[in-house]
Amino acid sequence: MRGRRLLAWVVTGLIVASVPAILLLDSKAGSYSLDAGEVVLNLGAVVALTSVGAVLALKVPRNPIGWLLLASAAIALLGGFAYTYAGYALNGGHDLPGVRVAAAWNTWGWALQFAGLVAIAFVFPDGRLPSRRWRPAVIVGAVSFTMVLIGGMLWDEPLDAPFEEVQPLDVLPYDVASVTHNVGLIGMIATLVLAALAVRSRFRGAQGELRAQIKWVAYAAALIPVAIIAGTIEGVVLESEPGLLTELPFVGAMMALSAAIGIAVLRYRLYEIDRLISVTLVYGALTAILAAAFAAISLVGGVALGAGSTLPTAAATLVVALAFRPLRARVQTLVDRRFNRERYEGLRRVDEFLAEIRDGRAEPEATGAILAEALGDSTLRLYFWLPRDGTHADERGRLVAELPPAPAGRTPVSRGELTLGTLLHDPALAERPGLLDAVIVRAGLAIEIARLRVEVRHQLAEVEESRTRIVAAADSERRRLERDLHDGAQQRLVSIGLDLRHLEQGLGSEDDTRAGLDRAVTSLTEAISELRELAHGMRPAALDGGLAPALRELAARAPIPTEVVATDERFADEVEAAAYFVASEGLTNAVKHAGGGRVVMRAARRNGRLVVSVTDRGRGGASATQGSGLTGLADRVEALGGRIDVSSEVGRGTVLAVELPCE
Repeated sequence: MRGRRLLAWVVTGLIVASVPAILLLDSKAGSYSLDAGEVVLNLGAVVALTSVGAVLALKVPRNPIGWLLLASAAIALLGGFAYTYAGYALNGGHDLPGVRVAAAWNTWGWALQFAGLVAIAFVFPDGRLPSRRWRPAVIVGAVSFTMVLIGGMLWDEPLDAPFEEVQPLDVLPYDVASVTHNVGLIGMIATLVLAALAVRSRFRGAQGELRAQIKWVAYAAALIPVAIIAGTIEGVVLESEPGLLTELPFVGAMMALSAAIGIAVLRYRLYEIDRLISVTLVYGALTAILAAAFAAISLVGGVALGAGSTLPTAAATLVVALAFRPLRARVQTLVDRRFNRERYEGLRRVDEFLAEIRDGRAEPEATGAILAEALGDSTLRLYFWLPRDGTHADERGRLVAELPPAPAGRTPVSRGELTLGTLLHDPALAERPGLLDAVIVRAGLAIEIARLRVEVRHQLAEVEESRTRIVAAADSERRRLERDLHDGAQQRLVSIGLDLRHLEQGLGSEDDTRAGLDRAVTSLTEAISELRELAHGMRPAALDGGLAPALRELAARAPIPTEVVATDERFADEVEAAAYFVASEGLTNAVKHAGGGRVVMRAARRNGRLVVSVTDRGRGGASATQGSGLTGLADRVEALGGRIDVSSEVGRGTVLAVELPCE
């Protein structure tokens, strides 16, 4: 393996090093020098073949495709060297060996230019023949290309310009060389057909990745007929020597084939070929149709109104502009239906689903299942993003703290700048963005509607849970009041009644009466105190003077140092009560859990909201989701349209803050 990589570097280095030598010879060839355009085109082909061949030979040295590309580059340079060598010798009158061979190679060496690409067609993409029955075809091809080269090189036919004055080698008799050359040409044509059949044979039995690999090469190979037609037009119709019209399509085909082979073998962005073919077919057909329509309208209008009128041209332009969008959509559908069936069926299924939503026969929340069906991925899952909660939710509105690890593919779904959710899917789908993106875009409206419905469903569930907690808390509070009244104040008052009844029945000395009355008064005082305790949770009487005095009174009763920074402004009763209970709960938690330290209570109006905070420097670690006290406060605050926030890093204290609308 190391030896093959070293050989790849050596071959690549020799190819690169030969370029300056060829350019130097060409600069001294005088009238035989190549045109600048021809030099650039030929170098472009050589660079494409060499770069792709070197990469493949280094990365997959056991695959002969990289070596065949390097061989094609070497043959192309050999042709350039033969031309410049012969031109240099003839221009300067140098008596150099092999000038006739070099001139003959310039005329007849073209056959080997195709040999490497034909060989690649037989072994593409894994470097092996489709089966053993293709071996005779390869042998026929090798023999045919050799016969064409030998028959031409040893023939006595005049050489192509600019070496037509050079004497051919004329080694073989005319009949032998002619038969050899012509039989080889027939074999070459047969080999080209067999190579195409070999590719077709692989494609018919291919699926998935192999099918996409072959599509890349087939797409680039479509330029070869263009090159042949262009060369035929230049040589036969225009009756001129091969020039840019022949070389430009040929070099373009070589470069495109090299790039396509590299992409296919290395599997880089493999499935982009479907989108590329689709775009080419759509816009090619669209251009042809619109151009024909423009020409027809302009021609008919020009005949009817006269050649000097600009109205036909304006009308044709207007028709083309108006027809572009609907015609493009129609052509895209036809192309997908014929050449990209998977995309066509996926979009069709999404369109059916959208129609069912409009008719009320389907719910938008089923979009995930429809996408799985349209994309052919049973593992696909769609999760909706809820910005208010900062997390995802499933189609039932249940929050998902972390997306599941499988399936591993992740594609964010958005509509404009709005994030809608995340699609989890088979990672292989990411390699087919033409399919995945098209289906997601087509289903975008349904996904957006589903996300809104999921968000509303989640919020309704939160409201329902809040109502349930409020009802449960109210029931619990009523039971507590009932129990405390029965076991405490009620029994105390009964006892007072019995004492007073006893005094009434056995009124004795003045001292005894005074003592009994003292006991009765004491019991009444205790009963009143207990009733005040039972009233805890109702609006405190301290709020009659405003929020600030109530907070100061609350701080004065606290067993730890408490500072109050509060506005003297008055607010609605329910707002002041909620603010007071927030401060009371925060102070209570600080006393119980903060481990001492100083507490600061603040209350101020900011931007139309009353902001209340309780800050301590205790141990921290509190959570708004832990403990019925904070949960009850959250329900009370949210019922008024406010929000509550608890910041409590371990070791850095706790900040309990609420914002209440007060306008």
